[in-house]
Amino acid sequence: MNTAELVAMLLYFALVIAIGVYFFFRDRRREGEKEYFLGGRKMGGWVAALSAGASDMSAWVLMGLPGSIYLYGVGKVWIGVGLLIGTVCAWIFVAPRLRRYSIRANDSITIPQFLTNRFLSKNKGLQIISALVFVIVYCIYSASSISACGTLFNTVLGMSRNTAMIIATAIILIYVFLGGFNAVCWTDFFQGLLMLAALMLAPIIAVFAMHAADFVAPAANLPGNYYTVFSSVTDILSGLGWGLGYFGMPHILVRYISIKSEHEMRKSQIIGSSWTTLILIMSCVVGLVGRSFIGDGLGDESLVFVTMVRKVFPAFLAGILLSAILAAAMSTADSQLLASSSAFASDIYKTTFRKDASDREMLWAGRIVVIVISVVAYLIAVNPNSGGIMALVSNAWGGFGSAFGPVILLALHWRRLTYSGAVAGVTVGFAVDVLWYVFLSSSTGLYEILPGFLCGLLAAVIVSKLSKEPSQEVLDLFDRAMKPTD
Repeated sequence: MNTAELVAMLLYFALVIAIGVYFFFRDRRREGEKEYFLGGRKMGGWVAALSAGASDMSAWVLMGLPGSIYLYGVGKVWIGVGLLIGTVCAWIFVAPRLRRYSIRANDSITIPQFLTNRFLSKNKGLQIISALVFVIVYCIYSASSISACGTLFNTVLGMSRNTAMIIATAIILIYVFLGGFNAVCWTDFFQGLLMLAALMLAPIIAVFAMHAADFVAPAANLPGNYYTVFSSVTDILSGLGWGLGYFGMPHILVRYISIKSEHEMRKSQIIGSSWTTLILIMSCVVGLVGRSFIGDGLGDESLVFVTMVRKVFPAFLAGILLSAILAAAMSTADSQLLASSSAFASDIYKTTFRKDASDREMLWAGRIVVIVISVVAYLIAVNPNSGGIMALVSNAWGGFGSAFGPVILLALHWRRLTYSGAVAGVTVGFAVDVLWYVFLSSSTGLYEILPGFLCGLLAAVIVSKLSKEPSQEVLDLFDRAMKPTD
């Protein structure tokens, strides 16, 4: 166990806990459902953009993607290409309209609320179905972040992996439980900066070290197609398919809703797209540089970034930069826990069990479900058959993208979408994604988000066409939502 690295990580933990405590005391007198779950719609452009990016880029961008490129070569960059296209399209075609529409649609603060209020419907079926999907998928998604923390602590500090996961889960719980949306967004802001700094510095310093006179090049026996960009058609399609997930990722979509003005939205679009571009490029660079800098001697390819940082930086600075992995894991986990708690409290608890629940009761219902999901996520993470970080992220990303991606796009851009069509889109998309993963993913090699997204889109369109046209009030709401709110 390296003491300097441990001290650096403990300082990082102290920072994120301090942020949660600060917002707890700052907001406790004006705490309400909207304030806790959406920050009162007061997020500035920089904070919203980096929070959206950091909550999106979990530990896989520092461990999974670089490791895949280190091991297999340039052909694995298609995941990064798909994600880059997806995030830019989401900022352009989803973010502005979703923010306006959520305000017009009875000031919706969750995605299930928006999908229900968009049709001026009193039927809570869609709201409940959506919230149930949230809770199920977020258990899997949060497990990937907890697993990443366990791997890092076990590798760097020699700590028991299970013990490390318990500590990480407890810290995430503390600042989500205390500070709510404000704490999550501000910690994500700092975590986003740390992730970018780490990915920018590590490969650049490694390249300088490789040109030093005393550097001895390690053995690096590259496969013949290591630098081949165009791999199989299935790999390219599956990689590009990752971009579809952005249209249905609730913890990212809610960042768009929280932005305080049209001006800040335009700022967020530029900052968010630029940050993601740099993160994805440098993540790929880490994998390529790592193969030349470290060679073939790395037993676990997911540790390429960890190994590179520890080789080129002093221990304390290495500990700070390795905290970027914790930042990536925790910034995703905190957002997922908050989104799932808001969905349960607002869309299941209040609509089904306690329709007259007070704001305080709603907050405690949300906080309790955060604890429950954290425990379930931990149990998934410690299961040796869970498949690891990348597998868990892939499953959750596909589930959300298939269930909500088509419906969100149609809800924002197609007046003819009906309530029944939205229910069909969410249900069919999620079901096809799960069934494809269970029965066809291994034999076809095709990422399940592609058939899930396509089937969800077709189901929503077909059922809407077969349903009665939306009322004039719903159409008028759609038209008003296209106009700026400020």
